[in-house]
Amino acid sequence: MTALLEVDGLSVRLPVSGELRTVLRDVSFSLDRGSTLGLVGESGSGKSMTVRTVARLLPDGADVRGGVRFDGAEVFGLHTDALRSYRAKDVAMIFQDARAHTNPVRTIGDFLTETMRTNDRMPEPAARKRARELLAEVGIGDPERRLRQYPHELSGGLLQRVMIAAAVAARPRRGRAPAPTTALDVTTQAEVMAILGRMRREYGMAMLFITHDLELAGAVCDETIVLYAGQVMERQASVRLHEDPLHPYTAALVQARPEIDRRVGRLPAITGHPTTAYEAPDGCAFAPRCGFAQEECRAGVPPLLRIGPSQTRCVRMPGLRGHMVPQEHVGSASNEEVQR
Repeated sequence: MTALLEVDGLSVRLPVSGELRTVLRDVSFSLDRGSTLGLVGESGSGKSMTVRTVARLLPDGADVRGGVRFDGAEVFGLHTDALRSYRAKDVAMIFQDARAHTNPVRTIGDFLTETMRTNDRMPEPAARKRARELLAEVGIGDPERRLRQYPHELSGGLLQRVMIAAAVAARPRRGRAPAPTTALDVTTQAEVMAILGRMRREYGMAMLFITHDLELAGAVCDETIVLYAGQVMERQASVRLHEDPLHPYTAALVQARPEIDRRVGRLPAITGHPTTAYEAPDGCAFAPRCGFAQEECRAGVPPLLRIGPSQTRCVRMPGLRGHMVPQEHVGSASNEEVQR
């Protein structure tokens, strides 16, 4: 079966101060119907830029190489009407900061019905009826009163549910969720993720889920892609990612995360500093911080070994279950420092 979304060799450069700077380097992945794919990595690793490129939301002057296909159609070949339909009906975005993406001077009802009235030519009464149904579906009580309220009158958890309702209003085939649980307490976070899971099953959506939280990605996503400096380090089934990391960077991330059932004085930290895509050297972007790096890693194509239909691993990474980066190549940070 053909994947719903296919990204093939995607490289993106953006104009900055008169020069083109690389933000993505040879990114490839596919997303099947009804599945959830996680994108994890540090800030600046290319997660959000990948999603913006897939949605074709790039600034003028962007240089894009490679392909993005949605349901067999080349996204960068879509013309005005087809592109508008793609953004309005085929894909939906659930933003990280709900308050920053709702108009504070317009009611929740205006926010929810605008798309239905504009894209579907739905009459106002029918749009409001559908909006009430959507609010009920995402667990918001007294929907008629909520439609009359403004964003500042809703809690963060309720407003995030409104964002989910808006995203599924057009019954999209793919959802994009850039860290939709950021700044929510753990109970509300669990409720939001449960709603997203139910919506995905009921509407048959595929979902790209962006997060910094490896544990959350493991619980929510079928597979997880690890990005670093605009480059894919590895892709693996989420349940195996923590047990058997296939790339030194992933292994270092897993080793550095705190565990609720184990008390340690200091958490391991990766030596060096994060690298942006335009600063990254040729070859493997992680090579300057990697304890396994050799000359082959610093030149040409990163040395990755394909071990399955969608899995690769670093050839320098010993194929041992639960293998971690050698301690001599790992720094340490206290829990307080990590939180800062």
